[in-house]
Amino acid sequence: MAVGVEEPAVSFKKTSSNRWNPNVPFTCTQEEFWEHIHEIERGEFMTIEEADKKFELWEKEFLASRMSLA
Repeated sequence: MAVGVEEPAVSFKKTSSNRWNPNVPFTCTQEEFWEHIHEIERGEFMTIEEADKKFELWEKEFLASRMSLA
């Protein structure tokens, strides 16, 4: 490994105040895990139909913006 280069997870742990990153191992108690799940469940909910419509709109706008750059 080159001098001064670290694994992304190590670098993230040292520099980020974010509580979660998929590249960093997640360790907690079972109670903390379930509280995390319940916190997610209390968040914004969107049906799959709404999500599909939102994605299709984003995709259409994104592709249109890419075409205007070409």
